[in-house]
Amino acid sequence: MQIKDLPYADPGVPDVRSGFRFLLWLGRRQLGAQLACLFWGLLLQLGIAGLPLGVGLSVQAVVDRDGGRFALGLGLLAGCGLAIAVGDTMVHRVAVTNWITAAARVQQLLARKTAELGSVLTRRVAAGEVVAVSTADVEKIGWFVEAVSRFASAAVALVAVCVGLVLYQPELGPLVALAVPVLALAALPLLPRATRRADVQREKAGRATELASDTVAGLRVLRGIGGEELFLRRYRTASQEVRRAAVRSARMWALIAALQVLLPGLLLVGVVVYGARLALDGRISVGALVTVYGAVALTHHPLRVFEEIAMAYSFSRPSARRAARVLALSRTTTVRAGTNGTDVAVVAVPDGDLYDPVTGVRAPAGAFTAVVCGDPDAAGRLADRLGGHPAEPEEGHASALLGGVALDELPLDTARTAVLVQDKDPVLLSGSLAELLDVPSSGKVPAADALDAARCADVLDALAQASVDTGGDPMRTRITERGRSLSGGQRQRLALARSLVTDPDVLVLDEPTSAVDAHTEARVAAGIKRLRAGRTTVVLASSPLLLDLADRVVLVDDGTAVAVGTHRELLAREPRYRAVVTRETEPEAALDGDPDGGLVPLDALEGESA
Repeated sequence: MQIKDLPYADPGVPDVRSGFRFLLWLGRRQLGAQLACLFWGLLLQLGIAGLPLGVGLSVQAVVDRDGGRFALGLGLLAGCGLAIAVGDTMVHRVAVTNWITAAARVQQLLARKTAELGSVLTRRVAAGEVVAVSTADVEKIGWFVEAVSRFASAAVALVAVCVGLVLYQPELGPLVALAVPVLALAALPLLPRATRRADVQREKAGRATELASDTVAGLRVLRGIGGEELFLRRYRTASQEVRRAAVRSARMWALIAALQVLLPGLLLVGVVVYGARLALDGRISVGALVTVYGAVALTHHPLRVFEEIAMAYSFSRPSARRAARVLALSRTTTVRAGTNGTDVAVVAVPDGDLYDPVTGVRAPAGAFTAVVCGDPDAAGRLADRLGGHPAEPEEGHASALLGGVALDELPLDTARTAVLVQDKDPVLLSGSLAELLDVPSSGKVPAADALDAARCADVLDALAQASVDTGGDPMRTRITERGRSLSGGQRQRLALARSLVTDPDVLVLDEPTSAVDAHTEARVAAGIKRLRAGRTTVVLASSPLLLDLADRVVLVDDGTAVAVGTHRELLAREPRYRAVVTRETEPEAALDGDPDGGLVPLDALEGESA
């Protein structure tokens, strides 16, 4: 895989049972590139290891006044130089490719998982952790994946050097062969502490990132209430904690790096002292001493790769663990056996009533159903379940049933074809209005009809006036990121138009008119009902203007559907409904002369409204 071929057509299905298994899976997916890097790394390392032999031959040839051996030594040096030049160039090229392609694979996997889970992702994983995984963690994982092959080539080169020295110079070679493994493993006792300090640093950095992202997301609100300075102080404090943790971590890694310099230096001194005595005694030649000295000096290069792989693994292991935890979040997909013994996904889109087994909310097929829930967070979780994304599957909270079929047991494409959920705070991506409305749809709802139903005439006028190079065509006018150039109500209505264009079998809207005035809200509600006639529509809202147009209203109290009927019926019969919709207090309800509160059993109302 080359960088020019990115992105991957299919990044694959990762092994997310643990962070280590995820790293192994990434390495296997790039086995060919890893072997290529190993080959070029061996060429580089063996070229470096051959330099002392060429120098030793040349020095001894000068001492012996042997021109032929001197030429042989120079030729060996030239060959080693060529191997180093080619090997170093190709190692760098292949290693960078491995790093980038591994990081790109992880980013594609994360992007695919984000698209699969939608807004439920941030309910299960903190937003700051998602940001950390998709940025810094991706780089660390890619670093380890590409460093493995270079480490393997360095290890092979060290073994070759030790074996060669033992065979070439039995007097000095065993000393080097015994000392090199000690040097390579000297940093191991320090790695656990260094890893713990690095983990603390990453944890604090993740918290600071989450605080920063939350602050940026709520910056407009913070400025409105004068809380900008407060959050700035909090971020400064978090930033300083990250700095102190980074310094503590860097001290430990500096100690490890110092050992990688000090210990080879001590070995070099020992080889020189002992080898000089052997040379003075005539037991070894001057050229042999120079060869052994050069070989020991150049072991510093592969030993630094040992230090790098230790750092890469300690940094990438928790990063891979976090990435695996995010990638392990998935929907349950039901499959059935095919006629040929293979498994095929159930792709038929079910129809029928939409039912939430957690709260008991039922939305009849083809009806406009409104749900009143006094707790906004509970309403958001209900919307997620209605879309086939149970917020807390570990607690047994199932998703909704459509026609008796659980949505989270359907393939993702099938579930999203059946049900579309518009969040309370929908996001508008940058691009033109035409691109915004160019979404997968049934093709039965033109963009003009959707914009009219969402009452976007003033938005179109504003875009036309803001258009400079599109001839006043609002459909070609670019919308800035997240629609920042528009008001909250305008963004909300454009998002609603986008959902209406999609024309799903079931449309779930969470507070679709919370940012508009009462007059516009009434017209938008009428537009939704008109355009969605005969289609299943669920609106989570507490606005009387919306509720009055609904065919059926369900009241959810304390996580359970407690009453159902029309808006006017519930106003007359249910004090808890009035408390949410009209903000009526209990003393005021008592003055209405209804001693028993007008409570009507849910089952009775279900039958009455059927």
